[in-house]
Amino acid sequence: MTDGSIHPLHADMLLAMRRLARSVAVISCSHAGRRYSMSATAVDALSTEPPSLLICINRTASLYAPLDAGADFCVNVLSARHRGIAIDCSGRLKGEARFTTGNWQTSVHGVPYLHDAQASLVCAQDGRFVYGTHTVFIGRLTEVLVSGEVDPLVYVNGAYTTARALVSHAAA
Repeated sequence: MTDGSIHPLHADMLLAMRRLARSVAVISCSHAGRRYSMSATAVDALSTEPPSLLICINRTASLYAPLDAGADFCVNVLSARHRGIAIDCSGRLKGEARFTTGNWQTSVHGVPYLHDAQASLVCAQDGRFVYGTHTVFIGRLTEVLVSGEVDPLVYVNGAYTTARALVSHAAA
């Protein structure tokens, strides 16, 4: 049994999740004249009919308030060359400073997106639900922009890496 400080399932889950390699995305939005962004791996396809995604956002994140207010958002799938942007948007920089690295544009729907991301999936909010510390936001796709070769930035075991590095390591 536990002494009450940390539930053993909590610690075990964190340890297990370090083994789940995920592509890194930056979620971006605009609300009340301000832009917001954050790095995330809790992103996934939801449905192809209608084309939709889901994102899971901690309610303590700065991105949460504009999303909770109904802001549309973009899921920018990062390539290996965007490691610096992932770091900037994961807490190193705050607010508008997160948009000083990279070629940020504004979609026809008014949502900021990273112009040279592997993919930028612009979404209109189409539902949400609260679960524990997070809210799951559903985005119905309104625009998809794709560029470059498939070369995802990956987060695994607490570090950024690339799919190529993972494949090379596995082959060794």
